[in-house]
Amino acid sequence: METMELTTQLALFLDNRPGSLARVCEALAEARINIYAISTSDTVDHTVIRMVVSEPRRAMELFEDRQALVVESDVLMIHGDNRPGGLASIARRLGDAGINIEYAYCATSPKARNGLLILRPSNPKKALKVLNQSE
Repeated sequence: METMELTTQLALFLDNRPGSLARVCEALAEARINIYAISTSDTVDHTVIRMVVSEPRRAMELFEDRQALVVESDVLMIHGDNRPGGLASIARRLGDAGINIEYAYCATSPKARNGLLILRPSNPKKALKVLNQSE
């Protein structure tokens, strides 16, 4: 059984140096903001940290107060069964509806019955509607 919702993702642009991620995580921990999902991608001089957190508004203010460049966007947060073919089904339904998946990230413990998927579709609201329709 899948549950899904439209949620806010924060993309934080930082210098690609030792300790950058630690400072971000420490600031969130001090504010008692939990990280539900995180992904990083790097270039030579900077890194982009994408994250879904328990309190995106507060986290955004916290980062802006520290003069960090942060951008918010709508993503889908999908909590579903950890089984072969789960992502294939989601991707097929979106593809058939003409919705592109710009990127996705997830991690699940091998023995976990459920997993969490963050998905950035080209049209998040339409994607949510398509995925909420019964198969």
